[in-house]
Amino acid sequence: MIEIIENPNNGNGFDVLHTFEGWKVAFLTYADQFDELEVIKRHTLTDEAFLLINGTATMYTAEGDEPLQKTELEKEKLYVVKKNTWHHLKVSKDALVFVVENSNTTKENSDKKILTEDEIKEQR
Repeated sequence: MIEIIENPNNGNGFDVLHTFEGWKVAFLTYADQFDELEVIKRHTLTDEAFLLINGTATMYTAEGDEPLQKTELEKEKLYVVKKNTWHHLKVSKDALVFVVENSNTTKENSDKKILTEDEIKEQR
């Protein structure tokens, strides 16, 4: 049997499409949280993979207390953010990003960091 799931693109920004045993897949689309660079997060138990399907997307990453690095995502390339890497994705209004991560990735095993004004200015 095959299950077909369409992109809900309902403005939530991150919609889990399917979960099975140890993994889940989601679509990431434009939402306020992916329009600004104010907060970064890291997952302490898992890597997270991103594949740009449509639009544009910029990934900000940092190791520990290092400065943020900026990467423009390209279509047909898989970007794997390793566990414990700070990251944030900023996307265009027409963006569609396919995301794969462990099914147990939650707020309880992820850290969140609010960026300072200086850190934000460095990325402009």
